[in-house]
This record gives sequence, C-alpha cells and structure tokens, in this order.
Amino acid sequence: MAEIIQERIEDRLPELEQLERIGLFSHAEIKAIIKKASDLEYRIQRRALFKEDFINYVQYEINLLELIQRRRTRIGYSFKKDEIEHSIVRRIQGVFRRASSKWKDDVQLWLSYVVFCKKWATKVQLSKVFSAMLAIHSNKPALWIMAAKWEMEDRLSSESARQLFLRALRFHPECPKLYQEYFRMELMHAEKLRKEKQEFEKAKMEVENLDYAEEILAGELARIIYKNSVSIIKGAEFHMSLLSIAQLFDFAKHLQKEIYDDLQALHTDDPLTWDYVARRELEIKSQPGEERPVTKQAKAAEVGRKEERCCAVYEEAVKTLPTAAMWKCYINFCMERFSKKTNSEFLREKRLERTIMAFRKAHELKLLPEFQYKQWIELLLHRDLFKEALEVAGAGVELFRDSVTMWQMKLQVLIESKSSDIAVLLEEAFAHLKPQVCLPLWISWAEWSEGAKGQEDTEAVFKKATLAVTGADSATLKDKYLDWAYRSGGYKKARAVFKSLQESRPFSVDFFRKMIQFEKEQESCKMVNLREYYERALREFGSADSDLWMDYIKEELNHPLGRPENCGQIYWRAMKMLQGESAEAFVAKHTMYQAGQL
Repeated sequence: MAEIIQERIEDRLPELEQLERIGLFSHAEIKAIIKKASDLEYRIQRRALFKEDFINYVQYEINLLELIQRRRTRIGYSFKKDEIEHSIVRRIQGVFRRASSKWKDDVQLWLSYVVFCKKWATKVQLSKVFSAMLAIHSNKPALWIMAAKWEMEDRLSSESARQLFLRALRFHPECPKLYQEYFRMELMHAEKLRKEKQEFEKAKMEVENLDYAEEILAGELARIIYKNSVSIIKGAEFHMSLLSIAQLFDFAKHLQKEIYDDLQALHTDDPLTWDYVARRELEIKSQPGEERPVTKQAKAAEVGRKEERCCAVYEEAVKTLPTAAMWKCYINFCMERFSKKTNSEFLREKRLERTIMAFRKAHELKLLPEFQYKQWIELLLHRDLFKEALEVAGAGVELFRDSVTMWQMKLQVLIESKSSDIAVLLEEAFAHLKPQVCLPLWISWAEWSEGAKGQEDTEAVFKKATLAVTGADSATLKDKYLDWAYRSGGYKKARAVFKSLQESRPFSVDFFRKMIQFEKEQESCKMVNLREYYERALREFGSADSDLWMDYIKEELNHPLGRPENCGQIYWRAMKMLQGESAEAFVAKHTMYQAGQL
C-alpha cells in the first residue's frame, strides 16, 4: 500500500511544481499540501474503506481548486491550466468513480458527482456520469428528468433528452411527472425551432434545406405525448396539469383548445373539471373591439360580471354533479373572492350575498362538511349576523353532535351575542361529548366567565373543570387556573390554588415555573418558598429537566437569602437523578456557568 500511495503522491509533483514556479503557492504551502494529500491517500487506499474518507478527499481537492482560482484572479495569471486544474479534476473524478462503484445505492453521492461535473468537467464526461447513474438507479424518475433537462438545457440536445425520456417511460410507463416533463420538453423544442426559423428569415437566409417541418413547429410531437399520456393516466388533475404547461407557450393555441375540449368531454363527472372551467372565466380578457374599463367603478363592474359568469358555471356544475366535493369547490371559490380586498361596497356586498347563498343551498342538500359549517359561522359572526349564526351553529351541532368544534362554535355565537343560554348549552355539550375532548369548552367557559361573571363563578368553573378533565389535558387546565388566580387575586390567591393542586397529577413544568416567577415578582421574595417550588418541580421532572437543576443552583448562589453551600449537594443530587443526554447537558451547562463566574 505504501508503494501505491508514494506513486500517487509522485503523480502530483508536476502540478505542485508548476503551482510553486508560477507563484500561486509558497514552498511551505506545497509541503503542507503533500502532507495532507498523503494522509488522505492513505485513508482511501487502506483495506477497510469508509465513505466519509472519500468525501473528505474530494472536498479537500475541491477547496484546493477554488483556492487556485482565487489566487489566479488575484495575480492575473491564467496559463498552465492543463497541467494544474485539469490534473486535479481528473483525480477527483477517479475518486468519485471509485466511491460510486463501491456505494452504488447512495443517490446523494451520485448527485454530488453530478454537481462537481457540472462545475468542473466537460459535457461529455457528465453525460457518461448520468448514464452510469441511471444504469443503477433506473427506478427513480426524478433522476431521469434531471438527466433529460441537462441534455436539453445545458447540452442543447433535444434528441438526447427525447431518448432519455423514452427510456424512462419504458421503466415507468405510468409516471405522471415523466409525461409532464416530456410534454414540456417537446414544446420547448418546438418553440426553439420556431425562434431559429424566425432568426433565419430575418437574416433572409435560405431555410428550405433546414429541417423545419410544419408539424414539429406546431407542436405535433407534444400532441402525440399528450394523447398517449391521457390514455394511460386517467383523471382531471393530470389532464389539467398538461393544459397548464401548454398555456405557457403562445404558439400552442390549437393544442390548448384541444386539451381543454377533451377535459370537458372526458371528465364531466370530476369536480376539478368544473372548478377549472368556472375559474377560467376570470382569466378571459376583453375582446379587441371592446373598450377596457378605466375608472374604478367600471373595473369593479367588470370584475363583478366575470364573477357572475364563474358562478353561473358553478350553478350548472352543482346541478349536474350534486356532490359534497362539487359544493366544496363552489364555496371555496366564493370564500376566496369574498376575502379579496376591494374598495367597491357593491362588489363586497355581492360577494357576501353570493357566499351565504352557496352555504345555504349546500346546507339544504345536507352536503356541507363540518369544517365548512365552521367557515359559515365565522363569516356570519364577522358580519354581526348573530341570529343566522345561531341557527347555523344549531344545525351544525345537530349534524355533528360528537364534534367539540361545533359545540365550541355554538358557544362562541352565544358569547358574542351576549345570550343567557351559555350554561345550558355547556351542560348539554358535556352530556353528549366524551370528557377527554372537552378541554376547549372548559377553557372557553372559564375565559367567558372571567369577563362576564364574578370571581366566585369563574373559580367554580375551574374547580368543576379540574374534576372533569383528566390525563395530559388536565396539566394545561391547571396552568390556566393558576394564571387566572394570579391575575384575579394576586400572589396570595395563586399560592392557595397551587397548594390545592400540588398533589393532583399530572403537571407541566410550566406550572411550577409560573409559581417560581410569581414569587420572584414579590417585593419580599422568600427563598424558603422558592426552595419549596423547586423541590416539588424536581420531584416531578428532576430525571429529565437539566435546566431546572441549573436554575435551582443559580437561585441559591444569587438570592440574598440563598445558601451557596447547598450547591454541591444539589449538583450531586442532579447527577444521580438525570439520565443520559440530560446529565451530559447539565454537566456542560454547569461547567460553562462556573467558567463565567470565574
């Protein structure tokens, strides 16, 4: 092995001598490069090979290449590239070949090889890399697309790109992405030929001898791909994706019309088709003879007419295809238009009226899902239509009695309308819902009570909630209870609530941290109370929370009534209780804190 390494180092000597001779590197730097190269060569020549060693080798050589480039720029020397850079590039390629042949399944390694070749190697070499990679990873459509795009865009070879797509489709005959990119490539090729022909015609050169078939220029190859793909891959979504690609090319108007007509003919039972057709009305521009609107009112009226045409299509759609999915598309469109900002009061009111009407019709047909009832209620509340909002919320609750969201929406309506039926609703909700999902309702009730009722009523709500809510949700509720107690009754009240809950597990660490913070905000902050809170917190979370132990130690060191002599004992308790990474984190934080103190 030593002989191989020595031979490879000797192969480097001509380029290193050139680097020193032309003044890009000093003699000391050349010696450092040789030393580093020897170490890297040893690592990739030994019997037990590791991928990281090959990656480090390549990264070092790339860094060297970039340093050479910067120094060339600095001194303005651009000669001897064959003897220096090209030699390094060839060596890196050799290392990449060895690595990719040993770890063939590592796609990231292949992609690194491709990126390197794009920057430093020739196009022919990169083409070979793509061929080798695809021979192994033929099951990955994204790699075929990458290779074909490079052939088309960088190597300017439409024929090579076409051959790659055809080969890819033999491996993946039902891959939508491959068809989409192949379709795009043929349209780009046709557009490129059309531009070439125009340039020749401008220069008044003979174009009869050049291969510019009218069918190709019109995008006939793309049309063939379209026909083949839609016969294999069914569904309006794929069909629409091809149409959106075709619309990027102005010369393909006939193809766009054909795809659009086929979409309507083949997918009339798909809501996406109707949604697309309806939204298309917004994009239709004024005819050449028509006057374009100039004033704000005229523009708003024009937008209104377009939206009316869209809704006419949607109305036809929900008659032809009366499904929940179709109504969802219609309502989503109405909501999108309503959320658009406009200065026209007429347009805003028209959009609101249209949206509410769509919700009502879908509701009458029992085709509204739960989340759209929520949208409907929120819309009505936003417009202060409390009576209708209450009716809708009631209907939603009747349809989705097990949904805490619907009960919460009805509660929100009652709260905002200042109804007196809130307690009745909540009792009814708790009777129908499982206790483990009721936390949002309890919190909403407590928040409402805090603003509308007295302190005793709110505390009664929290006490009921702590008895009813169990499991992990109860920790969140206790945090809310403690916050409310401090807001409404100050530290004394918060401490009383803390005492009443301190044995009611589970807790969150924030429950104890809140009490620690409340204590520290008092004018006479008592260290004895802080110790109590820390000790109780550590009883629950001492085996995992290293920050708690550190904060306890800092408190003993920094508080006027703290006992620094206790810190050693707290440290050893922490080391006994903390496990794994938490213990390591604690030691690191403690060491850094001590260093800062010194």
